[in-house]
Amino acid sequence: MEEDDVSIREQNFHSQVREYIICFLLFAVLYIVSYFIITRYKRKTELSCTDDHEDEDAIVNRISLYLCTFTLAVSGGAVLLLPFSIVSNEILLSLPKNYYIQWLNGSLIHGLWNLVSLFSNLCLFVLMPFAYFFLESEGFAGSKKGIKARVLETFVMLFLLGLLILGIVWVASAFIDNDAASMESLYDLWEFYLPYLYSCISLMGGLLLLMCTPVGLSRMFTVVGQLLVKPTILEDLDEQIYCIQLQEEALERRLNGVTSNSHFQGNTQHLCKELDSVRNQRNKLERRKKASGWEKNLLYPIVMLILLAGTTISVFLVALNILYLLVDETALPKGSAERGIGNTSLSTFGVVRAVVEIILMFYLMVSSVVGFFSLRVFEGLTPRKDDTTMTTIIGCCVSILVLSSALPVMSRTLGITRFDLLGDFGRFNWLGNFYIVLSYNLLFAVVTTLCLVRKFTSAVREALLKALGLDKLNLSNSPSDPESGKLSVNGHQKTL
Repeated sequence: MEEDDVSIREQNFHSQVREYIICFLLFAVLYIVSYFIITRYKRKTELSCTDDHEDEDAIVNRISLYLCTFTLAVSGGAVLLLPFSIVSNEILLSLPKNYYIQWLNGSLIHGLWNLVSLFSNLCLFVLMPFAYFFLESEGFAGSKKGIKARVLETFVMLFLLGLLILGIVWVASAFIDNDAASMESLYDLWEFYLPYLYSCISLMGGLLLLMCTPVGLSRMFTVVGQLLVKPTILEDLDEQIYCIQLQEEALERRLNGVTSNSHFQGNTQHLCKELDSVRNQRNKLERRKKASGWEKNLLYPIVMLILLAGTTISVFLVALNILYLLVDETALPKGSAERGIGNTSLSTFGVVRAVVEIILMFYLMVSSVVGFFSLRVFEGLTPRKDDTTMTTIIGCCVSILVLSSALPVMSRTLGITRFDLLGDFGRFNWLGNFYIVLSYNLLFAVVTTLCLVRKFTSAVREALLKALGLDKLNLSNSPSDPESGKLSVNGHQKTL
């Protein structure tokens, strides 16, 4: 019996070590990818240092960079949680007794969910506030300047922020549930307070996804259309390129005349911006001219049909989930504490349904990010290559972390997948509220449909407004196409 107990303990020890190694390798890959993404957008001038003060700022920027990289890696892990769990479930169903996949078990999956939940709380409430305050700190007045003074000021600001959040949660709990038991439970910081606070953040993230995803789904057609070459139908590209070249030459002559005359130096910047816009239009036209036939006439329609199919399937699944909620109460999203991964398939379609669910989840995540940066409120957080400040990067990392942490909950709430939420993701209080879940599904379906209808009818609305002579009133909010109307050499608008 003692030998059996020893062998069981050894197996448990080796399995735990194996799980730690697998989690470390997965996180290392995500960290390296996140580091390359951030350094691609980070402003290069912030890495230089010439004196002691700039050397101190460089150290602070480097620490903030590492914290942002860690946060972005955690965000990537949150996005991959459901796809990895679904793939693992299907693999274990197909190969239940294969020796080479024994490491893929329920304990590993649950461990990944718990680690992502833990690191999400750590990044959201500790690391990102620390990175921001550490970046903005200079030390208290009268104290000796240096790293230690900045660290001290940062910890003081974190302490005050923690007290502020604690007070806000106490006030909110008093308004929502004025019960002695619920108020006493807030004394339990680790078991109740942090999960309760993270549940509120998850609800806010779900609402943010509800606001960004429909906008992103309609915006995706424009973004992909800018990356691909549109079909050439009843257009003479040579004539357009010739007109653009004439306009570019006229602007260059005007710019040379302004730079030689000191009285018109104020118009130089405006002319330079106009010249850059004309050159960009010329480059786009030349790219369309050089593109092959299959790229213009085949690739663009196929990609647009794929986007339309993905959006339609998403809305259809949400509509089915609404019917399930009205008929069966067990359709509510719920958490699972069991470690029985690989026992049953998610649906009767098996692998095909799993592949569709994974594709839709990635599509919704990309759409939510595109929609987030398309909103006017968050346009200032849009990263630019080699020209993004560290403060903006911190804001981007926090936003992506909130969106990615809410993605598994949103996917399960909308019925995109039937995989039960694991770990702390299934402990959110609002997931069991029928009216919140039903309202969430209805709002997503209605808003997404309205955004798509507005997107595909924008051309018709603009034509009707122009025919009625109301185009000058700016009743249509859709952005105009820069290539729709171009100025000729003499300054008059030329219709091509």
